[in-house]
Amino acid sequence: MAFLRPFLVAAAMVLLLQTGALAQSGKVYRVGLVAVGAPDTGILGAGMVRNFTRRGYVADGNIVFERRAAQGKLDRLPGFIDEVVAKHVDVIITQGYPAASAAKERAGDTPIVVTNSGDPVDTGLAASLAHPGGNVTGVSDIASELSAKRLALLKEAVPSLRNVAVVWNADDLGMTLRYRAAEVQALRLGMMIVPLVVREPEDFATAFSEMNKTPPDGILMVTDILTVLNRKRVMEFAEQHRLPAIYEFAFLAHDGGLMAYGPDTDAVFERAAGLADRILKGAKPADLPLELPTRFQFVVNLKAAKAIGLTIPEAILLRADDVIE
Repeated sequence: MAFLRPFLVAAAMVLLLQTGALAQSGKVYRVGLVAVGAPDTGILGAGMVRNFTRRGYVADGNIVFERRAAQGKLDRLPGFIDEVVAKHVDVIITQGYPAASAAKERAGDTPIVVTNSGDPVDTGLAASLAHPGGNVTGVSDIASELSAKRLALLKEAVPSLRNVAVVWNADDLGMTLRYRAAEVQALRLGMMIVPLVVREPEDFATAFSEMNKTPPDGILMVTDILTVLNRKRVMEFAEQHRLPAIYEFAFLAHDGGLMAYGPDTDAVFERAAGLADRILKGAKPADLPLELPTRFQFVVNLKAAKAIGLTIPEAILLRADDVIE
């Protein structure tokens, strides 16, 4: 291990120099964190603070976080943006398309870093990946491409798949674009999509009723705060009716879903913190290209497979990053 010592010392020196430079500046930076979900999760969790700590900031020292959690009540988002802007934050980091949209509409010139907001170019949040323009940058979900990939994985796991029910919130533009991408991919794979729109919790009962009338061969659930809050209902329906289902993020497979494929959210939030750090040091969002996820997680839940009597092909299991026994 002796050969590693010089590298570790050098890394420590860089961190100390960064910390010292930030401390000597005497400035206290303010970062707004606005999410559609619950407190202490996603960008509002401890992981985001650690992302800034690694860059030399000290929470409640030279950096202060203004956290706002809509907890699924999207009508609260405009007010939250107004609140953090009134606190004179230097940058706002958002999670979810509705939060990003509210920030773009109401934050004025305050820099914005978006996460989990779908494809920012397609939704109109940014002009292009390379040149976002305006005051918005962040990490794109490449969500439309991933919707197609999920559908292909579900078809590979169940080759007999013909009709797939897609459950999504049509009030969320980012989610609607994911649905449309799945629809295009279904045609390529020789499948049909059964669109099941949900806009509020009561709509899930209607969606389940539709699936009872015309049973699909599988389910793709598009993830936003509404579907996340009702995920157990979807998973229970899938198990009761022995339907294979695929979800968008790893935690959904760990919560009982059959399969999940999507960006590593911890890595996305780390990169968002990196963009915010560059903004705090003087960079303009318009000059910071939107980044793409580079780490993805594919999770297969064998317990869920057993519950519906499905044998997952070995080729699928070999590609999984995590297999839940």
